[in-house]
Amino acid sequence: MKFQVPQFIDMEDKLIGPLSFKEFAFIAGGCGLAYILYRFIPSTLIAFIFMAPVLIFAAALAFYRPNNKPFIEMVQAAILFTLGKKLYTWQKQDKPIRTKEVDTSYRGGTSMMMPILSENKLTSLSRELDTQAASLEAKRDTDSLNLKI
Repeated sequence: MKFQVPQFIDMEDKLIGPLSFKEFAFIAGGCGLAYILYRFIPSTLIAFIFMAPVLIFAAALAFYRPNNKPFIEMVQAAILFTLGKKLYTWQKQDKPIRTKEVDTSYRGGTSMMMPILSENKLTSLSRELDTQAASLEAKRDTDSLNLKI
């Protein structure tokens, strides 16, 4: 038994001439708003100045597809980004160094303040020392090879 696999399922149906329903709605809405501007603005020249961006925006909504996505999605993302809350992940703050008092009386000295190292600082310090030691060993090995030749 053979089954037909549907093709071109991502294309919208053409309902009104060569236009899909969305395209027709955007064009009709833009033309309607342009007509309203034409009727309510007394000067024809000023009306055309306001009508041109409306018609261009309507045409972009209907036909312009940047990165193969509808332009309306780009407009929606721009509005949500502009009006939404922003999360800034890096803000430098000066933090005081935490210290603890260490009793050194068993050595015959006085008590003193020692900085507390967190695990992250210890890990990064250890990694830094390991990489410096490895790079020094590699340099020493290359120097000894150069001397043998």
